[in-house]
Amino acid sequence: MVACVVIVTMFLPKHARFKYEYEKGKVWMNKDLVSPYSFAIEKTFDEIEEDKAEVYKSVLPVYHNRSDIFKTEFQAFIGDFDVKWDNAAEEERLKKTYQEVGVRILAAVYEKGIMAHVKKFQRSGANYNFTLLNNNEAKQMNTIGVLTLETAESYIDEQVKEANAIKNKAWLSKLIKDHIQQTYIYDEHLTEKVETEALKNLSPTRGMVQQGELIIANGAVISQEIYQKLESLKSTFEEERHFSGNRKAIFFGQLVLGGLIVCLLMVFLRLFRKDIFEDNRKMSLILVVITMMLVSLSWAISLKIPNLYYIPYCIVPIIIRILFDTRLALNIHLLVVLIAGFFVPNSFEFAFLQVTAGMVAIYSIKNLVKREQLLISALLILCTYIVAFFGISLIRNNGTLTNLEWMSFMPFVFSVLLSLLAYPLIYAFERVFGLTSEVTLMEITNTNSRLLRELSFKAPGTFQHSLQVANLAEAAIFNVGGNALLVRAGALYHDIGKMENPHYFIENQNVGSNPHDKLSYEASAQIIIQHVTKGVELARKNHLPEIVIDFIKTHHGNTRMDYFYQSFLKNFPEKFVDENIFRYPGPIPFSKETGVLMLADSIEAASRSLKEPNKESISALVDRIIDYKLEQGQLNNCNITLKDIATIRSIFKNMLMSIYHVRIDYVV
Repeated sequence: MVACVVIVTMFLPKHARFKYEYEKGKVWMNKDLVSPYSFAIEKTFDEIEEDKAEVYKSVLPVYHNRSDIFKTEFQAFIGDFDVKWDNAAEEERLKKTYQEVGVRILAAVYEKGIMAHVKKFQRSGANYNFTLLNNNEAKQMNTIGVLTLETAESYIDEQVKEANAIKNKAWLSKLIKDHIQQTYIYDEHLTEKVETEALKNLSPTRGMVQQGELIIANGAVISQEIYQKLESLKSTFEEERHFSGNRKAIFFGQLVLGGLIVCLLMVFLRLFRKDIFEDNRKMSLILVVITMMLVSLSWAISLKIPNLYYIPYCIVPIIIRILFDTRLALNIHLLVVLIAGFFVPNSFEFAFLQVTAGMVAIYSIKNLVKREQLLISALLILCTYIVAFFGISLIRNNGTLTNLEWMSFMPFVFSVLLSLLAYPLIYAFERVFGLTSEVTLMEITNTNSRLLRELSFKAPGTFQHSLQVANLAEAAIFNVGGNALLVRAGALYHDIGKMENPHYFIENQNVGSNPHDKLSYEASAQIIIQHVTKGVELARKNHLPEIVIDFIKTHHGNTRMDYFYQSFLKNFPEKFVDENIFRYPGPIPFSKETGVLMLADSIEAASRSLKEPNKESISALVDRIIDYKLEQGQLNNCNITLKDIATIRSIFKNMLMSIYHVRIDYVV
């Protein structure tokens, strides 16, 4: 407990909390708020984005003028012209004319400049202004007066076409185009640097609120302007307290709150779940889950994630519900949400959303019998988040949806997906803390599991007996209150020890000799009794949960095997007998579930010996066995009431009469 409180307190944010809660569009219910000091009004997110957009518009892209490219390409054009000039095709006197026209057009193209447009700067049209650097001198230009590679080629074709002295126009156009390159080169790095510098100079505030100025009066509606002032005051207050506040006092306050919450949890467990309160493993698991959740929340707050609803808060009630029960899950979820409410913004909204979603998470897996319920539960949690947030948004926006951003629902989707991590976590917690969840019980009650399939092959009679016991015990525990899935698991595995010597048990014997006829009464009793210890060994070897192994240990309690005991006394009256030889090792049942299984096991086995199973004989059998168990004190450690016993009697009688009902012969 102390470790949980200290760890959580160490990780919680250490800043003073703004004492006012408010929402845009709501009425200010507090007293008139006067500014305690002067502070700047912070811009909204939209305002900052607008300012950024203006900065991007005002920043011109930077280009470098590579004038050396013209000189290089000019020389290359002259040399290429001489090489490619064909005297046979043209007279020598025309060479000078062709060359002069080509040089003139090439010089005109490079004089205009050649560049490649950058799409992100073409905001309002194809052309835009830019800064041209030429020998460290900056000049502002517009792309409308500069050629691109495409427009340069078109310009060359037009100029060659207008030259009447040129007959082979295609040859000259191609030769000029071969020596066209960009001379204005875009400098992305320098442009981004200019943008960054401009953004640094962007002011995050607009205007001031002076000390003593009235921010909002009691009963006034919180407008957008007032809301932004309140947000700015809150931010200034928390930042100031972060640096100048007494962190030791804050730590002590958080320690008090955390200790109070954990103490309330301990009181709840002490009053209503004493079995958990006295079990250190279960207590440790609960405190670990609480600590992990609150530390994760603190970590998310310190990282300033965009939205706290990304955190899968419903993972706590899901884990506690599957590993324990509904009431404990709801109680712990409420306490964890209460702690979080002190440190998250819009704490009432946060608490409302998380409490409602947590309640749906708990209710949707009240009786976990199918794996698909886990996915259905996740879908219901998501629907709850969406409906609740939609309703809150309508109230906040005065009944309009114009300002509702549908992307605001995405954190809930992400949170629900993360909440599915509860199921691998449950498996890990089971292994670490030695607990058993309903998911595990569902797995092991599958009759196709290896151990039960082996039982059905080696001891088919015992397997059928176990199935009948499971049906009886499950029906009884469902009506008197208890874990029906746990009882079914215990019933299916309670006799697996009989696989060791199946033919020594009557339900597995075929018509013929009885192997007990060749054994002494003591040896026969020990073989029968050993099915309990053999069952425990086999169960542990196959990694069955201890909570299921308890049913193997207790299904006979410490009762005596009267058949072999009385037979020994009858045949050897002169001999001294140690009664413990004929008695099961125990312990006696210590829960409602193990007690019901003991009764169901004894009654089902005894019912098979009824020669005429009718209403009277079945009723007498059930009453006799239950009364005998009560007289022997086998149910003394079970939390079974007399009312439960009466209900169990009735259920067993009705079910056995249905099982042994004699059909009427119809005569045609």
